[in-house]
Amino acid sequence: MVTSPARTQRPSLASISISKVQSAPSEPTIQKQPLQLNLPATPLFGTDGIRGHAGDLLSAPLALQVGFWAGRVLQSHTTTSGPIILGQDSRNSSDMLAMALSAGLTAAGLEVWNLGLCPTPSVAYLAQTTGALGGVMISASHNPPEDNGIKFFGPDGAKLTLAVQAQIEAAIRGNAVDVKPQLQGGDRWGQHYHRPELLSKYVESLHKPLLPAVNLQGMRIVLDLAWGAAANLAPEVFTAMGAEVICLHDSPDGDRINVNCGSTHLDPLRAAVKQHNAHIGFAFDGDADRVLAVDAQGRTVDGDYILYFWGQTLRQAQELPGDTIVSTVMANLGFERAWEKQGGKLLRTAVGDQYVHAEMLRQGAMLGGEQSGHILCRHYSVSGDGLLTALHLAALVRGAGTSLADLVDQSFQTYPQLLKNVRVEDRDRRLNWQNCDGLQNAIAQAEAHMGDQGRILVRASGTEPVIRVMVEAASAELASYWTDNLVLAVQEHLT
Repeated sequence: MVTSPARTQRPSLASISISKVQSAPSEPTIQKQPLQLNLPATPLFGTDGIRGHAGDLLSAPLALQVGFWAGRVLQSHTTTSGPIILGQDSRNSSDMLAMALSAGLTAAGLEVWNLGLCPTPSVAYLAQTTGALGGVMISASHNPPEDNGIKFFGPDGAKLTLAVQAQIEAAIRGNAVDVKPQLQGGDRWGQHYHRPELLSKYVESLHKPLLPAVNLQGMRIVLDLAWGAAANLAPEVFTAMGAEVICLHDSPDGDRINVNCGSTHLDPLRAAVKQHNAHIGFAFDGDADRVLAVDAQGRTVDGDYILYFWGQTLRQAQELPGDTIVSTVMANLGFERAWEKQGGKLLRTAVGDQYVHAEMLRQGAMLGGEQSGHILCRHYSVSGDGLLTALHLAALVRGAGTSLADLVDQSFQTYPQLLKNVRVEDRDRRLNWQNCDGLQNAIAQAEAHMGDQGRILVRASGTEPVIRVMVEAASAELASYWTDNLVLAVQEHLT
């Protein structure tokens, strides 16, 4: 367990609307909604925390309330004390939100250990290993620079349960129930400390399962760091493994995070892999909790392939209980049938790593993840971790004595799968799309025509203001036709 640093002068909170109750000076309180928060009627928490446009939904007053009430709720679930681990990505709004959130947490009586710029999984790891009460990351992951988000982790390093999230949200909306801390003390004001040195423990945890038995000497690897949270750590992590590292977009830049780069825009990585004759390329998102790979031929190696390769390796080592992999409804049928052909079992959940993780715990599974590159391997981590996944995929390729391109050639053919996003700004209409008769009729018509020749998934994103339309079919023509048809239906009935 990491101990608290020496006590230093607390930061001023003079500009924040926090006050102590006059009759009980040892028990601080926070003014309920001192500014109009304009909370939406729909839930604040989506599939990955609270996410929205910075300065609009994601404002300093909201972050203050979120910090305070999250602190109170987390304290109500424990009889032990511990800090809150706080991290952020490189967005221009992250400092503002981190300061407001910390003000709320310290007003709730909690000690905050601020890591500064760091990957999301480092917050989860340190929340789990330092005796912390929990962790919180300021990031909108793969979203554009103008967005931001707040996502919480419990003392076990896992995302907060839906029930705890609902309790925090109810308190923010003025319906606090059973959030009185179990701990009692005279001085209830918390402290804020800068603790970037703790990140070395996270880096050590990435290397420990691999070094010294495995190294990446002789491998030329390109890293696209998306101007984001892993910019300062990733080069060090791969160089220490012996790899020759070539970096793209490798400085923190709040104006350019995820813009035409990273895991959502692979063209720069493909070009660099070919230009430098590299063995592998890895593209991370803004907070580095996910990764996609590119082989030497420039082909995308997404989460389905990563799960397949890692699953084979764990299975051969007899470390994959029930030969089971947990993925989501987005997993490609080609992956599923190839894995089943080897005697494995693929379980599907709703989209979102919290659902994958929950099903893994229910089934006792050790490997799961999403096609988007958010991979969870419980042998090594409790959360999705892009850096960890990339290291293990590179080590897997080295151990196989072949190339990533050869592994792809020997694996499976994906079914044509087309995904299109339709921007729907109206949050209520977007999250209630299932009540739209016109769209439902269009989906039913598409399903009837495709029969067993395809699969349709329409859903509201939990992280972006879009409706996602995915069609998977036996032919690319069939997938394209019905995707376009459903996109038009969304545009006609919801925008």
